Amino acid sequence: MVFRSDGEGPAMKTSRIRLAETEADFDEARVLGRTYLDWMLKVHPELREPILAFFDPVEYEQTLAALPVVHARPKGAVLLADLGGSSVGCVMYLEMQPGTAEVKRLFVDEAGRGHGLGHKLLEAMFDQMRGDGYQKVRFMSAYFLTHARKLYESVGFQDVPLPDDYPDEYRDMDYFMERSL
Repeated sequence: MVFRSDGEGPAMKTSRIRLAETEADFDEARVLGRTYLDWMLKVHPELREPILAFFDPVEYEQTLAALPVVHARPKGAVLLADLGGSSVGCVMYLEMQPGTAEVKRLFVDEAGRGHGLGHKLLEAMFDQMRGDGYQKVRFMSAYFLTHARKLYESVGFQDVPLPDDYPDEYRDMDYFMERSL
């Protein structure tokens, strides 16, 4: 999918949402995943301890290394957002249970913000999920990511209760949302 970003004149850049398919694509998603963690630590230094507890550096690197397996087609996917020829955003999903997909790591780098790429990533992901046979999508996020919550609400996500087995130490920090496809 190719989009023209909002803007005028030479500052206007072409954006594109694409499915990660090659090892180079997954490497770009890994860089964005690391940038996401670095960004959270930079913007929320007061939350360093809980962020690093949730995103344990060793486990997170293992997760990033396994992206092609964890998000393997046809039950999952990694989508990348390109702006002016550079990957500046991503979103991932995998099967949570039959008929329901779980969103992971929606992120747009600061260099890509202001072009509607978060919204475009979600819409492209919804299309891909429908094509994969999903009827519902769910995710978990942190309350301190207020800009993300506004985006999720704008595309129809609604709050759902935390799972009964959700860790007590994160119950005050996190929320779950869901929407039909």
